[in-house]
Amino acid sequence: MPRDRPSRRPLQERRPSMSQGTRRTHHQVVFVVLAAGILAFSLLQSLLTPVLPTVQSALHTSQSTVTWVLTAYLLSASVFTPIMGRIGDVVGRKPVFIVAMAALSLGALLAALAGNVTVLIVARIVQGVGGGVLPLAFGVIRDEFPKDKVSGAVGLIASLTAVGAGTGVVLAGPIVNAFDYHWLFWIPMILTAAAAVAAQLLVPASSVRTPGRISWQPALLMSAWLVALLMALSKAPRWGWGSGKVIGLLVAAVVLGFLWVRVEKRSAAPLVDMRMMRLPAVWTNNLVSLLLGVSMYALFAFVPQFVQTPVSSGYGFGASVTQSGLILLPLTVMMFLSGLVSGRLAGRLGGRAVIGLGLLISLSSVVVLVLAHGAKWELYLATGLLGAGFGLAFSAMSSLIVGAVPPEQTGVAGGMNTNIRNVGGAIGAALMTSVVTADLAPTGLPRESGYTHGFAMLGGAIVIALFAVLLMPRSTGGRAPAHRRVPGAAPGGDIPSEPVPVRGGAAADGGGRPGH
Repeated sequence: MPRDRPSRRPLQERRPSMSQGTRRTHHQVVFVVLAAGILAFSLLQSLLTPVLPTVQSALHTSQSTVTWVLTAYLLSASVFTPIMGRIGDVVGRKPVFIVAMAALSLGALLAALAGNVTVLIVARIVQGVGGGVLPLAFGVIRDEFPKDKVSGAVGLIASLTAVGAGTGVVLAGPIVNAFDYHWLFWIPMILTAAAAVAAQLLVPASSVRTPGRISWQPALLMSAWLVALLMALSKAPRWGWGSGKVIGLLVAAVVLGFLWVRVEKRSAAPLVDMRMMRLPAVWTNNLVSLLLGVSMYALFAFVPQFVQTPVSSGYGFGASVTQSGLILLPLTVMMFLSGLVSGRLAGRLGGRAVIGLGLLISLSSVVVLVLAHGAKWELYLATGLLGAGFGLAFSAMSSLIVGAVPPEQTGVAGGMNTNIRNVGGAIGAALMTSVVTADLAPTGLPRESGYTHGFAMLGGAIVIALFAVLLMPRSTGGRAPAHRRVPGAAPGGDIPSEPVPVRGGAAADGGGRPGH
């Protein structure tokens, strides 16, 4: 009998098989564990935002100081998201996912016990270390799921982040009314701790790793330019766009970003492989992600503010925090439902078409907000359409990113896409704040025209995103890109080669895994 031929799959991409005596947890069980962790993480992103004045009063601090509770988390999460994704690619996704969950749990515990704003800010920085859970979850899904299930699972996990963020806005008021604001941290702490234990027991160890080391010089440079940029954007509405501090921070971000790219290109072990970032399916998705972030997060924040405006203003509804949060309930429900069908639609129509459809639905929502916002049912309609559109686009983009890169670069690619969307969110929030507050009424409240112009501006970002979708690679007709090693490239420096068939017929731009 002739010997069996050795597998052509690289050693770091082989999985233990049942014949080797290794029992793998069913992928649906793995999904439940990942989903629980992602939901807890996304709740921590938004639970605090609607009740920030309550926290300010309880901790006897100023408005400018308490905003650092949000800013510190944004900066920390932006720095650690791609770094944790890269570490997961190198040492294995499971242990790094558990560390991220533990950081979220520890940060929530510190925040729940915080007796002053300084401790609360430190706790939020610790929570930001957990920002890598999303790209790590993408990597685990790609490792453990059947190829024809990867696209749908990645899309649903991606939509759960936005669902959790919207749910946090809805639940914040009832939780504070029933208990106190400390429970905004106790509840996520319990969830993240349980998710960490479940991950340790149920999630299999990663069988796909990138040989090499973590290069810390690029990590420091990337952290520096991100912090400079996000600080400038988050503080520009308060300091003024023309202030020396904002201009200085923006110039520093550009210079540091240029240095970061140069160092990454020359590094033997880059944190972010620039060859990967130049792939058409990657940079076009990142561009759309940036523009989607501009509109999505600003609408999350400003629709409740619009509803909370006193009736005496002539346009507001005088809603409480709880009532204004309920305005976003259709958004969270529709985003979850559209996330369920996004992968299936991408398999039939292609990921690019699904993203375009999602953006068109989102644009219709913004048109409603601009032209008709005098009754609550109009706002419910607008937020429902917004959830359906963002859910489709958000899920399809995440699947495309995961399907466009080699398995060993999944974490860092997903982390950078998440970061770019966060940068877009910071840009959108800063621009929306500046537009809404540009012309205040004698009462000190924004005029209705400020919100109308702001919503129209966010609609403009969606229109630009629609044009950016046209730049995305077309579907390859059920074939996903294989990858070949670039001569002399650093580990993970692969580029697409000739397409090969993928089991289950998943389209490449539907997020199917590369064949081997």
